[in-house]
This record gives sequence, C-alpha cells and structure tokens, in this order.
Amino acid sequence: MYKTVQHNYTLITTLDLDIEQQISSFLGQCKGFHYFQSPAYFRVATASKKLKPFYIIARDREQIAGIILLVQQVQSTLPVLSFLSSRTIIWGGPVVTGQDLPVVEGLLQFFQKHRPSTIYTQVRNLSDTTVYQSLFARFGFQYEEHLDILVDLGRSEEELWKDVVTKRRNQIRRAIKEGCVFERHTSLDSLRTCYTILQEVYQRAKLPLPDFSHFESLLQESDEKSGLRLFTVVWEGQLIGCMLCLVHGRWVYDYYAGAFSAYYKKYPNDLMPWAVFQWAKQQGFQYFDFGGAGKPGVPYGVRDYKKQFGGQLVCYGRYEKVHYPRLFGLLKLGYQIWQKR
Repeated sequence: MYKTVQHNYTLITTLDLDIEQQISSFLGQCKGFHYFQSPAYFRVATASKKLKPFYIIARDREQIAGIILLVQQVQSTLPVLSFLSSRTIIWGGPVVTGQDLPVVEGLLQFFQKHRPSTIYTQVRNLSDTTVYQSLFARFGFQYEEHLDILVDLGRSEEELWKDVVTKRRNQIRRAIKEGCVFERHTSLDSLRTCYTILQEVYQRAKLPLPDFSHFESLLQESDEKSGLRLFTVVWEGQLIGCMLCLVHGRWVYDYYAGAFSAYYKKYPNDLMPWAVFQWAKQQGFQYFDFGGAGKPGVPYGVRDYKKQFGGQLVCYGRYEKVHYPRLFGLLKLGYQIWQKR
C-alpha cells in the first residue's frame, strides 16, 4: 500500500494559451510518445466532427503532476445512434511524472465521476504500464493483451534490410522496377485521394473509419516538429497507395495506411513501409511504431504482414471498462453479425 497524496483535479473542455503551454511543458519532461496527449491532438479532436476531447489535469499546488486526454468518439451524429455508437478512447493512458501511483489513482477516481457518457472506455497503451494494472483493476478496468510492433531506427539500414523477409525484399525491388515512386505530400488534394484509398480499404474490411474532417484537422495542426506526415506511392502519375503517420519527438507512428486494390500487383504496400523507414532514419527519428498487431494466439493477417518488415513484437495491452454491459453485449453481437455478412 502507499499513502495517497492530495492533489487538485480539474476537467478542461477548452484550451487557452496559458494551459496549453503548461501542458506542453509538462509533456516535454516526460518520456514516451505523447502526441495523443498533446494540445495539438486536443485541437485536432475539437475540429473533428465525430470527436470531442476532455483533459483531466492533476496539480500539486500550481504545478501539473499528471494528465489524461480523453476523446469521446461516435460513429453517427444522429440522435440515439450517437450514443449507441459512442466510446471513450484514451491513447497512451495517463501521463505522470515518473510513475507516481497516487496521481494515477486520483486521475482515475476523477475520471470515474466526470467521464463522458459513452458505452465503454478503452485505454490503448503505447508503453509498458504494468505498474498501473492493479490501479486500473480497482476502478473496474479489465486488462486485455494486445500486441504492437516497434522498429528500432537507430540500427543501420543494412541491418534493417536484413530483417525484411526475402519475399518482401523481392517485392520492394519489383515495385521500384515497375516504376513506383515513393513521395511525401503535404497538400489537401493529396489527402483527399488518400482518404478515398482508406475508404476502399476500410469498407472492404468492414471497419469504421474517422470522418475526413479528422485527417484534415491533423494536416492543419501539423508543423515542422510534429503532426501528420503524408506518404504515398505514385505510379505513372497516379497516387495508388498511402501511409499516414504521426510524428513527435523521436517517434514515427503508423496511423492509417492502404492501397487501391486494382494496383496491388504494383506492390505499393511492400514499398511503403521500407521507404518510410528510410525517410525516418534520414530525418533522425529513433523509433517506428507499426501500430496494433492484434491479440496473442489469435490469427491476424495484419500482424503477419507487419512482422515481415522486422521489428520487435511487444505486448503493452489495453484496459477496457464497459459502462453499459447488456447494451454493449447486444451491440457487439450485432457488429459481429454485420461483419460476417
């Protein structure tokens, strides 16, 4: 057991310049990939049609001691359906100085009383949070194993290339031979084309995709140091594949990616990751986070594909708390039936 220290907690739904600077300064003192807890991402969520952000801030006297950025998410803005399709996502979990357990406890306790009204809450860990597991359990969160793949860009390009399986190396060479060109784009028109690609990919997989306003806001909120990086594969002047990454500090995070199915034989999905590795190394980034890789022991084609580019498989897991269990069960069953149609 440990002694709980009294802190002041507040819920923030709008940012002013002063609090924004305080949060940015606090995050700069903490380790890890903090784009999803940053004021920039708060503004992105504010401008996204189907997202609504909330900060919970813990203070020790006047100094910030910890934060959680919650994002309320819906798939439909229509009455009733907005609630039925609602969830709260917390990317990366609470951010505190060191591993200050009393502050994490206070943040979770405050969240319990002031959380947005949604069907469930999911915490998507981006680092090892084992030290917090018992605290989350105390507040009704269940831990679920979930895999991720991290690529150490500090290694030489030759070492990274050796980790790419032979089949993928051959297809990368073939993509280049076919005339595919890797490019970085910054225009809104290119983003619209990329979104068309993502719509095709996610409709085929029967998975939800954020509204275009979310990606447009990401692009608008980006600067030289952090934000959205738009990578594409172009063949004969046609944009045929894309990878939308988020960058911050030493990290590059794979956010959304895909290619037009009509051009699969040009191998854009093989060229893209490797070319992004090369770009990231040249820009001085240290790590590439390949994003979700499913649950251990459960077949998952996306994980099988990503592993062929090397990297280390890690299990940071997720925490989930269902606020309306019966309704959640019915909605989950309905979604599973719809996916199998």
